[in-house]
Amino acid sequence: MSKFRLRGRRRRSRETRPDQIPLRAVVPNLVTSLAACAGITSISLSSEGRFVPALAALLVACVCDGMDGRIARLLKASSRLGAELDSLADFVNFGVAPAMFMYFWLTGGPTHAGCDPKTVRLVLSCALFYAMCDCFRLARFNTMLEATPQPYWKHFFTGVPAPGGCWMVLTPAILAIALDARSKYPALANTFQNPWFGMAMLVFVGALMASRLPTISLKAIHFTSKGQARLFIAVALFLIGLLVCDIWLTLGVVGALYILTVPLTGWLFLRVKAKYERGLTSTPEKL
Repeated sequence: MSKFRLRGRRRRSRETRPDQIPLRAVVPNLVTSLAACAGITSISLSSEGRFVPALAALLVACVCDGMDGRIARLLKASSRLGAELDSLADFVNFGVAPAMFMYFWLTGGPTHAGCDPKTVRLVLSCALFYAMCDCFRLARFNTMLEATPQPYWKHFFTGVPAPGGCWMVLTPAILAIALDARSKYPALANTFQNPWFGMAMLVFVGALMASRLPTISLKAIHFTSKGQARLFIAVALFLIGLLVCDIWLTLGVVGALYILTVPLTGWLFLRVKAKYERGLTSTPEKL
């Protein structure tokens, strides 16, 4: 009888339920949520015509987006929920928020003062196109996580990544605000804020995100010597110094340089691909 009772009181081993989330996974998800809050705040500020604070909110969203993945890997707290939350936050931060910023900035603010109603609708259409291209790019990225890419894709992204697309499309606004703050080159600043130029940027960057063009991936770059690491640290410190001196002008210039890397990256990709294919054809001959 006693044996029967002891067996009855034996504790069952707890099995981890698939819907349970460990406590350490809350930290990166909280950072992702803060990024989404910053993106929504940027939309609100843009609708009020407060464009500089709206850009600052987007900058906070970019910083949080870069931190959440690293925090998750550091705490070993990566989860499917975090991946889905990150995709939704990226759509808000790098798709909807930049599109709404450009819509209000190009049309003269919430009242659309001095802007033709037809132009307003055209700008809205281009902003929607950009946001939907960002949504498509994020969806395609999620479907490609389980696929095994070709080795020559190791150093490249397929299409412009969402944060890079946000940076690209906002570059004219950042440069215009930086030049306007310095009261220099007003004609150039007005050109950047021209609705037709802004619509061309929305369509161009949206098409780059939805395309399969290769773009550079800094995550796959490794340093083979101490000299390369020191050079990278020196460049990073130089950029930090420029950001402290004039954050908006530095971000605008670096964004313009990032746009110019698209054709250069395509040329590098073709060389890497050709080298890989030559290696495949020469291997059987050696055997």
